[in-house]
Amino acid sequence: MKVQNMMTNNVKSCSPDTNLSAAASMMWDADCGVLPVINETGRVVGLITDRDIAIAVATMGRLASDIAVREVTSGQVYAISPDDDIKAALKQMQQGKVRRLPVVNNEGILLGILSLNDIVLRVEELRTKQIPGLTHEEIVGTCKAIFEHRKQQAARA
Repeated sequence: MKVQNMMTNNVKSCSPDTNLSAAASMMWDADCGVLPVINETGRVVGLITDRDIAIAVATMGRLASDIAVREVTSGQVYAISPDDDIKAALKQMQQGKVRRLPVVNNEGILLGILSLNDIVLRVEELRTKQIPGLTHEEIVGTCKAIFEHRKQQAARA
């Protein structure tokens, strides 16, 4: 199964100069918890989540309208190609400890986004159609790798 068969198209995005208030409004309107951050050439340069916004506003002591997305995003981008296998996407989510991957072309231009939510909702649909794909164990394993708290991870190490 390819990423393009499970990804969400028509994804809202913002720029590094967008303020957090505007980014939160975009998320609210789109009923999503993440926005890809796109530079002036259209390349994905980061992601901002609703959690990033909440923590930034709570810790920076400034209004959300006075904080630019660039101040909050790390610049670390884990992305995937639409032609990649969905299992490769799960592996990348595990390695990056991320729940969402921007789907980009060879130039890094945003084509969509793939979330664990997309995968979970589609895997049940695929199972009822008897199309071979992912197992529940693979999805649960990915969730466990992503959701493990840093303290638990350190204790294991």
